[in-house]
Amino acid sequence: MLELKTLPPSCASRRSDSACATCGARPHSVCGALGQEDLLKLDALAEGMSYAPGQTLVHEGDAADQLFNITSGSVRVYKLLADGRRQITGFLFAGDFLGLAAGDRHAFTAEAIEPSTACRFRRTEYQALVRETPDLERALFDRARHELAAAQNQMLLLGRKTAQERIASFLLDLPSHDPLREAPDGIVRLPMTRTEIADYLGLTIETVSRVLTKLKTAGVVRLLSLNELRIERPERLRALAEGEA
Repeated sequence: MLELKTLPPSCASRRSDSACATCGARPHSVCGALGQEDLLKLDALAEGMSYAPGQTLVHEGDAADQLFNITSGSVRVYKLLADGRRQITGFLFAGDFLGLAAGDRHAFTAEAIEPSTACRFRRTEYQALVRETPDLERALFDRARHELAAAQNQMLLLGRKTAQERIASFLLDLPSHDPLREAPDGIVRLPMTRTEIADYLGLTIETVSRVLTKLKTAGVVRLLSLNELRIERPERLRALAEGEA
């Protein structure tokens, strides 16, 4: 079993004066809205965590007594259906927040896709800070609105778009969600597997592979490796995403 690790004592001892100041995820996270005094209060509640690939942050059904701010790497969030099938509901990257949903139990499982880090908070302590910190409350409200819009887009993706439209939309949208690893224009980094893409888009792995091959053959994308591709014809890919093939 993988062991959950906190940051080394040498790192923990520096949290109060340097961790937030040097955190690359801060501008992309809810903590980016805080002034120095409030930031120090938030930092005092945070526990720095590191996760190996495949390691679980939360299990579906666990008590929802912790919140997480992803600071590096990537995380898959999913539910298991009664017949064992998996529906991935989202991929999280640096700056994303995990655990905002209401309820006493987590409605999903979240696992690291690659080596990842996060700030972990006790829910009761975090909520107490939110009540006395208007800037943090506003930032969380904005984040919740963003997540609602993302959920609505996902419903459209799964309910109305064809397999080709889903994959084209996914490739166009993904780079904007991974702000710490900016790639040259046109490069799309894929830390997730083809199976994970299929489970997110409601497709089979065979369909994902077939559509990617079709896009490659048409010169729309170039597959650089299993985890990276380049969009060669962005306007064509946008047209495909909008159903204008």
